[in-house]
Amino acid sequence: MAALSSPFQLKNYNRTHRCIVRSTITCSMQTSQNNIKVVINGATKEIGKAAIVAITKARGMEVAGAVDSDLVGEDVGKLCNMEEALEIPIINDLTMVLGSISQSKATGVVVDFTEPSTVYDNVKQATAFGMKSVVYVPKISLDTVTALSAFCEKATMGCLVAPTLSIGSILLQQAAITASFHYNNVEIVESRPNASDLPSPDAIQIANNLSDLGQMYNREDISTDVLARGQLLGEDGIRVHSLVLPGILASTAVHLSGAGEVGCQEFKTSLDY
Repeated sequence: MAALSSPFQLKNYNRTHRCIVRSTITCSMQTSQNNIKVVINGATKEIGKAAIVAITKARGMEVAGAVDSDLVGEDVGKLCNMEEALEIPIINDLTMVLGSISQSKATGVVVDFTEPSTVYDNVKQATAFGMKSVVYVPKISLDTVTALSAFCEKATMGCLVAPTLSIGSILLQQAAITASFHYNNVEIVESRPNASDLPSPDAIQIANNLSDLGQMYNREDISTDVLARGQLLGEDGIRVHSLVLPGILASTAVHLSGAGEVGCQEFKTSLDY
């Protein structure tokens, strides 16, 4: 079982730079011209603050802008409880930040932690200024991902949509894929403190990965209508069972077994929300 809290592990780098974001707000910080300029969109979220702290410790990159509709004007260094202010205020205008970086001719990237309803327009704006995007937006729909893929392909600009930033979740998916070649029965069991998002994106991603292998699972009762057997994900027989209890640790487990096996194999990850 893996319990994870920070998806970033980066190293320290000193910077010197001065940029004017608007006539009334001046951002000054130490930078190198060769550093990748990173804009955090959704900066006041917990994951946004974790990204800011990680990037300030990174070699070869720097925080060049922080965008959010909350806490506008607050210094992101103070927001992240850093020892010193970064002299980078939170701004609620993505276009203004992108324009400032574009004028400097620097290499930039936007890390988007916003909402499913705004992420497509955000990526379009970043692309218009010649900047790539990294998107981590839970509950983003497949239609939005498809639209982003088509848009970025047409614009010949890269965009990474990350389904998870949890190392444990990625390892769980890889282990499940490897084991599924040796077992014909697969069940996903997850626990969550609330029922707002079930099946979870993790469970759906695992089911999709296993379905892509072209195998059929749980043949014995693949067409059963017994509700206690859980929800069928896709057409390959993979089922998910969701446990919802307030205060419970969020986790996802994949159970696998086969004919002649005594007991079953379990791969599990816990998520520190």
